[in-house]
Amino acid sequence: MEYTSHTEESRREMLAVIGVRHLEDLFAAIPADVRQKSPLRLPEGLSEAGVDSLLQSLAARNSTPPGLISFLGGGVYDHYVPAAVDFVSSRSEFYTAYTPYQPEVAQGTLQATYEFQSMIRRLTGMEVAQASLYDVGSALAEAALVAMAHTGRHKLVLAGTLNPRFRSVLETYLSAQGAQIETAVGNDGRTDFSKLGVLLNDQTAAVIMSSPNYHGSLERWDEGAAMAHRHGALLIAVFYPISLGLIKSPGECGADIAVGEGQSLGNPPSFGGPLLGLFAARKEFIRRLPGRLIGRSVDALGQTAYVMTLQTREQHIRREKATSNICTAQALLATRAAIYMALLGKQGIARLAQTCSDRAHYLASRIARLKGFSIPFGTAFFNEFVVESPVAARIILDRLRRRGILGGIELGGRFPGFDNRFLVSVTEKHAPDVLDKFVEELRSVSSEGFSNSPAVEASFAGRDITASDRR
Repeated sequence: MEYTSHTEESRREMLAVIGVRHLEDLFAAIPADVRQKSPLRLPEGLSEAGVDSLLQSLAARNSTPPGLISFLGGGVYDHYVPAAVDFVSSRSEFYTAYTPYQPEVAQGTLQATYEFQSMIRRLTGMEVAQASLYDVGSALAEAALVAMAHTGRHKLVLAGTLNPRFRSVLETYLSAQGAQIETAVGNDGRTDFSKLGVLLNDQTAAVIMSSPNYHGSLERWDEGAAMAHRHGALLIAVFYPISLGLIKSPGECGADIAVGEGQSLGNPPSFGGPLLGLFAARKEFIRRLPGRLIGRSVDALGQTAYVMTLQTREQHIRREKATSNICTAQALLATRAAIYMALLGKQGIARLAQTCSDRAHYLASRIARLKGFSIPFGTAFFNEFVVESPVAARIILDRLRRRGILGGIELGGRFPGFDNRFLVSVTEKHAPDVLDKFVEELRSVSSEGFSNSPAVEASFAGRDITASDRR
């Protein structure tokens, strides 16, 4: 049965009200030479069952886990999500909740967000955390705006090892803000602090560094913070939440603002989104935080009550005092993250981080012994590392893909001279037998006749997470 929203009689009534005789008269302003003159060639409509069958066949053309073994990372990670996360977050009070403008009927939603903020604050070692942003890219851009507003300066110095996607979002956000963005080129997979120091001056608003960085290497946030503070600038630390179970937090390293991607906390990769932006800072920036901050208070009866304590968007305060136009939060994903962190607890996250790190180092040591392959950077890393292959990385990765393995991220298009390098990510979902299979497939797809580089037999003891990096 066909469905139409309007009958012929209702159309005539509407046309009469607006003083038009025919429907075509509504389009008279469109030039005749750009109007469609023949009917659109659309296929015949399908039944509900037919549409379902078509969509199933289209979906089957995608290659997705568990059909593939994936070593992709670069900001989005495939961690195991406990069944309890899906069960609790799918309850209707969470799954269908909207913005809690009326706290008296939204105590559950407000408390869930409050708990999320509290956990992120503890995880990052910062003094305050807000209710979440769209993704780490938008969180980083908002952090830069906070730094510029706080210092009255417009220069940002970025570590050259920052994720290129994060930088792209930052540049788009700040394109009309008069920001000056300069980059300190990396060295051996990490920030070259001598080059960073040259770029710092009394016009610098913030230094931006990620650890682990896009090459997987751990950076020295404490050194970056000290250099920034000597020039009156802030340090914005970009973090990977799971790694904070093992390495020192941004707060412990002197960061002023910490931003991260929360997808790894109980949310699947899901084709690269939706994502979850994390934002934490020192208390002195509390009135510059983007989005909203949920607080705990008491009601008229002395009972615990949760409210939206601070909202900096222009809808709620005078436009000239607004510090951000962020209008919402990724509340459902933040709730999932809170459930996930509550399930694992402090010790669980630490054990998870250790497992990821141990398996990554095991895989790196195995790959380093393959003929023609090497691990080019002698730096400490968490769960990601760069592999140098005997031929162009795209060739190796394409051959692996045909065998059902997503071997990593090609780096040649992102960094000069990296055509033979790719980024490999390891999580707790990669059991030892899966890692061994990956090594054997790498051995199989690589061409014969390549000799080992001098770095192949290098010990990995010095590349593990050092005591100074650990919590």
